[in-house]
Amino acid sequence: MQPETSPDALAPPPGANPPPPPRTGPAGLALIRQFESCARRRADGCYEAYPDPGTGGAPWTIGWGATGAGIGPGTVWTRDQCDARMASDLERFEREVHRAIGQALTSQNQFDALVSFHYNTGAIARATLTRLHKAGDFGRAAQEFARWNRAGGRVLAGLTRRRAAEAALYRRN
Repeated sequence: MQPETSPDALAPPPGANPPPPPRTGPAGLALIRQFESCARRRADGCYEAYPDPGTGGAPWTIGWGATGAGIGPGTVWTRDQCDARMASDLERFEREVHRAIGQALTSQNQFDALVSFHYNTGAIARATLTRLHKAGDFGRAAQEFARWNRAGGRVLAGLTRRRAAEAALYRRN
């Protein structure tokens, strides 16, 4: 018979750093890359920014879906810059997803789908699917992906396909 372990014995010591948030797995990376696609490759091998397909303007995007300050018409990056920005963005989105879902039971595929969703929408903190996921209602959470298929008020086929792929990954164990 083994001695009983108290919950306090399992806790990290005071002042210890918390464990790092989960990382996106191969399936999640493949999904993000499939839909972000590092588009607008020029003849010289560099990539140029392009307008949002939903608005025809802002937010301008470059590389693997990067948006933000300093990205607009005329912005040009190398492939290395695109890859570095994707790595940096992924770390931020992983932390934000981890913060939003807290200690909710989450499989690697669910985490990957949520990161892909957040990478594209930035909406993990306010999405109903997050609330449903945290409540353990995975079936209804998976259905919620489909609601996020609009940009500029219009349904976009690419977003519809992406949300279906995210929901499929979310449902896989």
